[in-house]
Amino acid sequence: MKTEEVSKTKEVTQKIQLVKGEFTPSEAAHIVTNLIDEKINFHKLQRLQVWEGDHKRETNQLDNRIEELEKEKTIAKEYIKSLRASGKNLTINGTLEISAVK
Repeated sequence: MKTEEVSKTKEVTQKIQLVKGEFTPSEAAHIVTNLIDEKINFHKLQRLQVWEGDHKRETNQLDNRIEELEKEKTIAKEYIKSLRASGKNLTINGTLEISAVK
């Protein structure tokens, strides 16, 4: 009987627990809004860098992502606002997963 060694490549993923816990509605709104705003600002800076390099270059993809994030922020704020009247706290669990692009 012949034994063959099979080599498998395991994809390494780094996980970062960014947010985890129970928060008041005000705290939750602050956390969620700030996280989304940071991502929006990141894309706005990217758009500005693209524009500075070439004033005629399209930025539709970045514009669309900014718009999506603005909508998500509005949805999150409305959801948190709807729970505020109940007097309940909220839990937030936000994990970043980072892995290499194949």
